[in-house]
Amino acid sequence: MGDMANNSVAYSGVKNSLKEANHDGDFGITLAELRALMELRSTDALRKIQESYGDVYGICSKLKTSPNEGLSGNPADLERREAVFGKNFIPPKKPKTFLQLVWEALQDVTLIILEIAAIVSLGLSFYQPPEGDTAPKAQDGAAMEMQPLKSEDGGDGDEKDKKKANLPKKEKSVLQGKLTKLAVQIGKAGLLMSAVTVIILVLYFVIDTFWVQKRAWLAECTPIYIQYFVKFFIIGVTVLVVAVPEGLPLAVTISLAYSVKKMMKDNNLVRHLDACETMGNATAICSDKTGTLTMNRMTVVQAYINEKHYKKVPEPEAIPPNILSYLVTGISVNCAYTSKILPPEKEGGLPRHVGNKTECALLGFLLDLKRDYQDVRNEIPEEALYKVYTFNSVRKSMSTVLKNSDGSYRIFSKGASEIILKKCFKILSANGEAKVFRPRDRDDIVKTVIEPMASEGLRTICLAFRDFPAGEPEPEWDNENDIVTGLTCIAVVGIEDPVRPEVPDAIKKCQRAGITVRMVTGDNINTARAIATKCGILHPGEDFLCLEGKDFNRRIRNEKGEIEQERIDKIWPKLRVLARSSPTDKHTLVKGIIDSTVSEQRQVVAVTGDGTNDGPALKKADVGFAMGIAGTDVAKEASDIILTDDNFTSIVKAVMWGRNVYDSISKFLQFQLTVNVVAVIVAFTGACITQDSPLKAVQMLWVNLIMDTLASLALATEPPTESLLLRKPYGRNKPLISRTMMKNILGHAFYQLVVVFTLLFAGEKFFDIDSGRNAPLHAPPSEHYTIVFNTFVLMQLFNEINARKIHGERNVFEGIFNNAIFCTIVLGTFVIQIIIVQFGGKPFSCSELSVEQWLWSIFLGMGTLLWGQLISTIPTSRLKFLKEAGHGTQKEEIPEEELAEDVEEIDHAERELRRGQILWFRGLNRIQTQIRVVNAFRSSLYEGLEKPESRSSIHNFMTHPEFRIEDSEPHIPLIDDTDAEDDAPTKRNSSPPPSPNKNNNAVDSGIHLTIEMNKSATSSSPGSPLHSLETSL
Repeated sequence: MGDMANNSVAYSGVKNSLKEANHDGDFGITLAELRALMELRSTDALRKIQESYGDVYGICSKLKTSPNEGLSGNPADLERREAVFGKNFIPPKKPKTFLQLVWEALQDVTLIILEIAAIVSLGLSFYQPPEGDTAPKAQDGAAMEMQPLKSEDGGDGDEKDKKKANLPKKEKSVLQGKLTKLAVQIGKAGLLMSAVTVIILVLYFVIDTFWVQKRAWLAECTPIYIQYFVKFFIIGVTVLVVAVPEGLPLAVTISLAYSVKKMMKDNNLVRHLDACETMGNATAICSDKTGTLTMNRMTVVQAYINEKHYKKVPEPEAIPPNILSYLVTGISVNCAYTSKILPPEKEGGLPRHVGNKTECALLGFLLDLKRDYQDVRNEIPEEALYKVYTFNSVRKSMSTVLKNSDGSYRIFSKGASEIILKKCFKILSANGEAKVFRPRDRDDIVKTVIEPMASEGLRTICLAFRDFPAGEPEPEWDNENDIVTGLTCIAVVGIEDPVRPEVPDAIKKCQRAGITVRMVTGDNINTARAIATKCGILHPGEDFLCLEGKDFNRRIRNEKGEIEQERIDKIWPKLRVLARSSPTDKHTLVKGIIDSTVSEQRQVVAVTGDGTNDGPALKKADVGFAMGIAGTDVAKEASDIILTDDNFTSIVKAVMWGRNVYDSISKFLQFQLTVNVVAVIVAFTGACITQDSPLKAVQMLWVNLIMDTLASLALATEPPTESLLLRKPYGRNKPLISRTMMKNILGHAFYQLVVVFTLLFAGEKFFDIDSGRNAPLHAPPSEHYTIVFNTFVLMQLFNEINARKIHGERNVFEGIFNNAIFCTIVLGTFVIQIIIVQFGGKPFSCSELSVEQWLWSIFLGMGTLLWGQLISTIPTSRLKFLKEAGHGTQKEEIPEEELAEDVEEIDHAERELRRGQILWFRGLNRIQTQIRVVNAFRSSLYEGLEKPESRSSIHNFMTHPEFRIEDSEPHIPLIDDTDAEDDAPTKRNSSPPPSPNKNNNAVDSGIHLTIEMNKSATSSSPGSPLHSLETSL
């Protein structure tokens, strides 16, 4: 009390000091000091406070505030404090500018191929070569290609740091990796086709001109020949552009954006786009219990009243009136008056529980019995209570004494059933009368009621009362043990946080879909096991583990207390419940599952979290789910998806949407690659046989529009179905294009090629029209080529319906009307095609067609649907020659340093682009090996003579301060990699670790180039050995 008096004296001047603060703003503590204080923890913080400020009151005194009353609220004072200490809010992240987003989009491999093709094509279209000036141009082209291949450490330290800071975070998307690999594979195939096209055209021209026509190469004709070769090259570029699926990035973006928008309606707020499709590959979900699997509202679910055990809340008519009266009064007055149940905030929502959760459960029990506790509280206000023995954790009970008008007293008690029952000498029987309650009866109730309730994870509460007659002397109220005894038992109730009704079904769907659900909770193991059983996470008789955090840590750590992956690998496959766990345990478990190599596929883990401490686990997980209602801002910031309703079923919907994104991309790929194969072969054959493409440039643009923009919009917006949850996750290594899809692509391409070539070479006879082949340069559009174009487009249109199914299903029309966008696009494309053919005229190189010709075109187009049925009857297993495409990146393909913990997950697009560089560096590696050999000879040769450094020789660049080649660490040269750059200066002085790879290949031995900028490397004299080496590099 003395201390309190001193404190009050010490703060008598606080109000005045607040006024002073308004004038001088001179606080006794700075922002930097407060910040430093916040960095300290535990005893260090306490020691610092005692040394610098005396105690907490000393800090308050320096800040000119009161620990009891806070700030005065004076606007001038608040303004001054804001100026000194800053605003109390987290600044929002700066959004990316439009140009930054454009630049990121341009990094896509597919777009890079197209950009290069466009630049080359544009450059060649302006190119008019003068005589004899061809060779140097080729040389310049080679020099241009070399330009990006600069050495790693090109800038000084500051520039490196700046570059590192500006690096975009690498995506960790499985789908992105597969798409990049596939785009590169298609690009290579297209490149091969375009090269073959150019070679055939050049050979045809050369043989025809110089061999068949026996013309001599005249110097004055050279520019004309060059023009021919340029034309052939442009045709080759055209074939390449047709081959590259430029609609792929658009399809991915549309599919993800559409899914994200729709997921909002399913209570999933997606923060990172790639999390949407990563969720489709999830193999494990580590979920919280409270609020996610359960409703986070304690509820009475069982009761023992009037000698009957009710497994659910009984109807009020089943309870004798006097017992009901005791129940209503006892619960209403013997719960804190601050505990109450309020109406829901949103219409259709659940009532809000305010105050103690257990007391709210009892008040909710009265509402279930159709009684209102508020009526009793209005009749007996809080101040009318005679005596209250508040709850404490030792006696585990609470009692309230009421004084009746006749002078008698009645006490109501509630508490842990095993404690209150021991104090009960009577119990209310079936007819509502009190009867004797012997120890044997108590043992019976424990065995038949309380133990079964506890085994189901229920918390049991006993309700009792006792009357003190009016005539007797007033009891000694301070002696609680004598007061709370000789009680009459009213009822025993079982309380639990009930499982959300929709959760067991959702977990069953997850398990059927090949996803393992684990519960990670801070609750005790018995409750956790009971809830897990009710949810369906645990099944009776199955060999699964339920561990407490303490036991889990003991099993995964060695004698030194270090976590070992091998030990985690023995536990996690069978672990289903982790109880009494800390956020650190959750992070350890998630990291252990992700890093495990026990299973064939790398596990893809989703985690739920709501607390600030869950941040590391949410970050570590492949997909982190934060709770929108119960979650903290830190948890939400660390997450990928926010569950706006905190409900587990929303996670299952996220899985469905993720798998749907994956399938939508596959559908689009199946459709587009069919068009690509046909278009490339038609363009190639047309160019080589007729020296003219059957499909004109504008027609190709329309076909491109159908197969890219419109098809991606149509196929990427298919809504998900429950059938998506009937299969296992695809996994990281499953190819995008399965053998079934490859069968469909090649099968439909075969049909379309047969139709197109038949019409191209025999169509004029069939339709009895003029041939469009070998027409003069400015001839009007022919019916022949219009029919070829029309039939080709209609085949794509009907094949778009085939592409809706990718797993060999027969009914391609199933659910077609659920996707209004698809139907609109197909019909819209058909209408525009009619307009182009009938009214397009010369701009579209089209001639009007008759009704009969239109019917034939539609018939041949619809033939793809019938042909599709024929293809689906052929078993894929019989077609051994079919290959898959678009595999994920295998773990062994990624070098060790990229798998290190602190390196952000590798960007697959960058890895693909980097391979060309590796070849260059492999050449450098050879130079390095040869230099080492020469050095060894040189050191023995000059031993005892003058220092070799003083000699001007090819070898002295090895010790030159400007240029050193190091092999001190295994490292792949990257395009924008700076992971090694920060370590380079320290590693120069360290001993080189042995390379894990003994085969001297570029991946592991990759040379580390260091150029120091204190003296420019380019300043070396043109004739020096260093200059010649730089030039060769």
